[in-house]
Amino acid sequence: MDVTLPNEGHHDTSHDDHHGKPSGFRAVAWHYLTTTNHKDIGTLYLWFAFIMFLSGGIMALLIRAELFQPGLQLVEPEFFNQLTTMHGLVMVFGAIMPAFTGFANWQVPLMIGASDMAFARLNLWSFWLLPMAALLLIGSFFTPSGATAAGWTLYAPLSTQQGVGMDMAIFAIHLMGISSIMGAINIITTIINMRAPDMPMMRMPLFIWTWLITAFLLIAVMPVLAGAVTMLLTDRHFGTTFFNAAGGGDPVLYQHIFWFFGHPEVYIMALPAFGIVSSVIPAFARKPLFGYTSMVYATGSIALLSFIVWAHHMFTVGLPVTGILFFMYATMIIAVPTGVKVFNWVATMWQGSMTFETPMLFAIGFIVLFTVGGFTGLVLSIAPLDVQLQDTYYVVAHFHYVLVAGSLFSLFAGVYFWIPKWTGRMYNETLGKAHFWLSMIFFNVTFFVQHFLGLAGMPRRIPDYALQFADFNMVSSIGAFGFGLSQLLFLYVVIDCIRNGKPVSEKRVWEGADSLEWDLPTPAPYHSFHTPPKLKWDGQRPVIAD
Repeated sequence: MDVTLPNEGHHDTSHDDHHGKPSGFRAVAWHYLTTTNHKDIGTLYLWFAFIMFLSGGIMALLIRAELFQPGLQLVEPEFFNQLTTMHGLVMVFGAIMPAFTGFANWQVPLMIGASDMAFARLNLWSFWLLPMAALLLIGSFFTPSGATAAGWTLYAPLSTQQGVGMDMAIFAIHLMGISSIMGAINIITTIINMRAPDMPMMRMPLFIWTWLITAFLLIAVMPVLAGAVTMLLTDRHFGTTFFNAAGGGDPVLYQHIFWFFGHPEVYIMALPAFGIVSSVIPAFARKPLFGYTSMVYATGSIALLSFIVWAHHMFTVGLPVTGILFFMYATMIIAVPTGVKVFNWVATMWQGSMTFETPMLFAIGFIVLFTVGGFTGLVLSIAPLDVQLQDTYYVVAHFHYVLVAGSLFSLFAGVYFWIPKWTGRMYNETLGKAHFWLSMIFFNVTFFVQHFLGLAGMPRRIPDYALQFADFNMVSSIGAFGFGLSQLLFLYVVIDCIRNGKPVSEKRVWEGADSLEWDLPTPAPYHSFHTPPKLKWDGQRPVIAD
């Protein structure tokens, strides 16, 4: 990384003519194999995540095609179980988490005035572990016994009885965990040590705060998941009995360890979404974010509380009543800081000069649908109700409202918001809005009816079902195919923007955008800063001093 300092405090244009916009397939491939630039690596993460999103989506459509009518239609029950398991693993570890990491790579240095990520080569290594892990994970379908079919949570004793596909999944999870931990260390070091001296922590954009806290969550819980799957591995091959009751172990122990990772993992996928939405809404409301300080403390509170609610996933395993009461009330309490965030977003929009471009539409869609997911989470926090709804389609509907309407919609908002700054070209607004409305409508057609299926008692992860569930399953499957096809429109919009979009030269593509990257030229220079810039402050808006 070039550290020549010809013009302190200004963005770096000295290398823009030879940062090697390579031509030819081999040159491009070698460039992306070896680049240490945070923008290139962010782009790699985003494209990898989208490819995995499409892969997981194909699995979801196979699941919904099987469930279109009662009876076994397309696939054998064992393969159906493999699809439900791999859909979850691919979407969580291959799509959502790498996509947010792509945003972190692109935006963190730009937003804090850093020249790059703190450990540029470690950053590249973090990324290239992911395609290797993905090959292991998806390649397990082609083993003689097929992929793991134990559910994405990999509960013992099912997971101790699977074939070699289970071992491949364990090693893939280890690789993805190593990638996440290294990425988190990189992000923390970059934010703490490399931000502009004129940017105190309580003036950092909320996107930076959410990623700083998310990175600490990753470092805290990814080793816990690694421990759980390693114990599975030794139970499978080395004669240990951690989860084998016949040898003195306990399968419920696996659930405790997994969910100690699993519930903070929900916020690893939600907090960066909060950061993106907290960047988008002030820009299109043309007002500063309401209650910035309370938003920072609410984010930290959510992260801390996420460590003490794990057993609300386990109300039916025979916990003592005092334990059930504790986890029930702790889960309810986590709604308070989440409610603070929703209130602050709504208050930011209140009496703002709002316009409704595509990023704002996705941000508002996020708030509405994520709130629905939060309310159904509160329903599931009530132990007597959860006993009835455990492992039904109500739970499936709940977490898809959190992770699709939450994480995925915020990712779409972020892409539409920043792609003009990244590429210097404007996307097709009409097609962007069409993508939003198609996604919004088909998402609700797919998942809203699943609440009723769950309330009526339909279990999840089954390839066949009783006749009384037929109508809503047909509606859900139609919605799923509509939602899946809508994402091909998103792919078209992005490619069309990159290749044919109208060039944009204004620094502030969006009038109300107020973080540091909007004070750089558009598109953002390949090397954005030589040294941390000198900042002056216009309210909450940082401006690079001349």
